[in-house]
Amino acid sequence: MASPIYDIPVRRIDGTDTSLGELAGKVLLIVNVASQCGKTPQYEGLEALYGERKDEGFAVLGFPCNQFGGQEPGTEAEIEAFCRSVYGVDFPMFAKLDVKGPDQHPLYKALVAAQPKRTLEPDAANPKPAEGDVRWNFEKFLVSRDGQVVGRYDPDVKPESAVLTAAIETALKAPR
Repeated sequence: MASPIYDIPVRRIDGTDTSLGELAGKVLLIVNVASQCGKTPQYEGLEALYGERKDEGFAVLGFPCNQFGGQEPGTEAEIEAFCRSVYGVDFPMFAKLDVKGPDQHPLYKALVAAQPKRTLEPDAANPKPAEGDVRWNFEKFLVSRDGQVVGRYDPDVKPESAVLTAAIETALKAPR
């Protein structure tokens, strides 16, 4: 059964229109990203995850967003050049979009509706509210091979975090 998430139109960072349907059957980690954020070094960990697991049917998808402190002000071309030159990003990148508010992109409406509560690091010293809108840059949504949103991770959950890597491992081992 096809997931409605696959039918949502998105735009690649190069401006071409597509949908997530071309990635059906893969485990996806969808991340709203920003180039001028304190969490921007997470690009390194995201690229490492992608490089290690892409041959197993895993993809990281980067969706730039300028809604948090204006930390993604550049054009798509500038964002792409920064990600590739500074962090060697090879995973798919998409055009800027809104992840919350009145202009929230339909993809993020679907992701948040499917997974309203985010997972925090188990030992978070100052836990943030765990429900509601996307909290900040680098919040992560894990999508199973059949297009179901199976996890949502706080921006403070780093790509190499045990809680996230275990969930990715579980999703990759799930029957197809």
